[in-house]
Amino acid sequence: MIYLDNAATSFPKPKETIDLLNEFVLNIGGNPGRSGHTLSLDAARFIFEARERLAALIHAGDSERIIFTQNGTESLNLAILGFLKENDHVITTSFEHNSVMRPLTFLAKEKRVSVSVAQCAHNGKLDVKDIKKLIRKDTKAVVVNHGSNVIGAVQPVGEIKKTIGEIPIIVDACQTAGSFPVNVAEDNIDILCCSCHKGLYGIQGLGAIYIRNGVDLTPLKFGGTGSRSESIEQPLFLPDKYESGTPNTPGIAALLGGLRFIERTGIEAIIRRKQDLRQSIVSSLSDIPGILLYGDNDDRKQLPVISFNIKGKLPSEVGYELNKREIYTRVGLHCAPVAHRTIGTFPEGTVRVAPGYFTTEEEIAIFIQAVREITKIS
Repeated sequence: MIYLDNAATSFPKPKETIDLLNEFVLNIGGNPGRSGHTLSLDAARFIFEARERLAALIHAGDSERIIFTQNGTESLNLAILGFLKENDHVITTSFEHNSVMRPLTFLAKEKRVSVSVAQCAHNGKLDVKDIKKLIRKDTKAVVVNHGSNVIGAVQPVGEIKKTIGEIPIIVDACQTAGSFPVNVAEDNIDILCCSCHKGLYGIQGLGAIYIRNGVDLTPLKFGGTGSRSESIEQPLFLPDKYESGTPNTPGIAALLGGLRFIERTGIEAIIRRKQDLRQSIVSSLSDIPGILLYGDNDDRKQLPVISFNIKGKLPSEVGYELNKREIYTRVGLHCAPVAHRTIGTFPEGTVRVAPGYFTTEEEIAIFIQAVREITKIS
C-alpha cells in the first residue's frame, strides 16, 4: 500500500500521536474542566500543553487565543460567520476551498454580504495589487487561502496584510500549518484557521483557530464551558467564549503528540523532506509523455501537493488504475471548484498526489512506474 493523499489527512501518524492518544483513552479519560478530580485535571493539562505548543508553532504568543474546534471547516465558519455582518463587503480569491466559498455564498444570499473575488493566475499565484483594487469603504475583511489544496500554491499573506492595512485578514492555513512556515505575529494575521489532522499529525475531528487580540467573533455555539456555571450567559473570556461543550480531548491528546513530533524532528527538516519528495515527483512526471502538470512546479515555495492529468484519460480513470495497484491518491475537484475553474480543469478535476514526511523514495518510484504503465493503456 502506498499512501499519497496527505493533503486530505496525513498517514501514517507519528508514534507520538498514537502513544498520547492511547495514554488518554486508556489511562485518563476524564472530562476537562468539568470536575475537580485527578483525571479531569490530567485531561485539562493535555489541553493546556497542546494549546501552548500550537501557539508556539505559529508564533501566537498568548495560547488562550488558540481555540479548538471540530475541524478546519468549523474554524473557517466561526471566522466568517462570526465576523461578517449584514451588508458587509468581503474580498476573497479564486483559489479558495468550499469551506470558504460556501459560508460566503450563504452570507451573500441570507445577509446581503457583498463578495468580491480577486482572480489568481493559472499557477495559483495572486497579484496583491488585484486585492487592493477591490477594496471599498465598506470592506470588512479579506479571506485568503494560505496554501492551495489543489496545486500547492502559497500566497504571500504578510504582503497582503501590508496592502490592506487595518482591514482584518482571515487566513485558511489548513494545508500550511505544520507543512510551511506560519507566523501570525510577523505577518500581522488577524484570524488563522487550520485543521489538525494534516500537517500537524493529529487525528480527524479536530481543528483550531487563532484570534488576534481586539478581534471579536460571535460564537457558533453556546453552552457549558465548565466555567462561570452560576451564570446563564456565555463567558466573554477566551478560550471559553468559543469552546462550549465537551472538547475532543482524545483528539487534542493526539495533536499534542503530533506537535511533540514536530518539535523533536524540527519543522525545517519536515518541510525540507516534503519539498525533496515533491521535486522528485514533479521531475519524474515531467519526463513522462502525455502528462499535464498544473501549477508553478519550479517554485521551491510550493506545498507538497501536485496535480496532474494524462492526456486522453479522465482523472477518475487514472485514480481507478492507481487504486487497483494499491496506490492511493485523490481525484476530482478536491472541494475547490473555483480553483479548478482558475487552472482550467473544471469539471473533471485532476489527479492529486500529496506525499508526506513518511513517504519513501521507493514508494515514489513505484508510483511513477505505475503512471508510466497507465499512460500506455488504450
